[in-house]
Amino acid sequence: MKAPDMGTDVGRLGILGGTFDPIHLGHLVAASEALYAFSLDRLVLVPAGRPWQKAAYSDAEDRLLMTTLAAATHPRLSVSRIELDRPGPTYTVETLEAFRDLFPHPALFFIMGADVVAEMSSWHRAGEIAGLGEVIAVTRPGRHLRAPSADETRATIHELEIPALDISSTAIRARVAEGKPFDYLVPAQVARFIREQGLYVTPGISKSV
Repeated sequence: MKAPDMGTDVGRLGILGGTFDPIHLGHLVAASEALYAFSLDRLVLVPAGRPWQKAAYSDAEDRLLMTTLAAATHPRLSVSRIELDRPGPTYTVETLEAFRDLFPHPALFFIMGADVVAEMSSWHRAGEIAGLGEVIAVTRPGRHLRAPSADETRATIHELEIPALDISSTAIRARVAEGKPFDYLVPAQVARFIREQGLYVTPGISKSV
């Protein structure tokens, strides 16, 4: 399993996972805010391979390419296909284990939405996450983290409030299918890719895997 090309000077590493179907400006704002607030040296975007909680999602290589295009202009963002190359369902603990094997010394921070963190106690091998890294729970103004029981997860969880952006991948897919504009919800290069590849032109997921 190849490590993302990030150089050798990485002491604090952020990992932002997601289906990224498509990646949008909300994801990038969360990445930028985490880089700043936690003094991260690098942040890796990790498109999910087979997210166990979703029944349908677009082709993995399309999602990887969109994520790579979105990260290309930021000097501290990288993209990893770790989850795409691993068979079976995608589990957070296995992704963290893979990064710990690749980068034994840096402090690892796994970034996700506060709504996802709230369900953390039900995750696969949730109790093992504490030994692999810390969690950054992204919230919006006026909303606060409903943290899982510390007895259930034992993980260190940090709350990070980011600017409110009412953007979702689901809404973007719907706008594309309806022929509505979506250019300023995703990076320009991602919008171009969506149009060139004809993604999301019908309601729902255009290419299932």
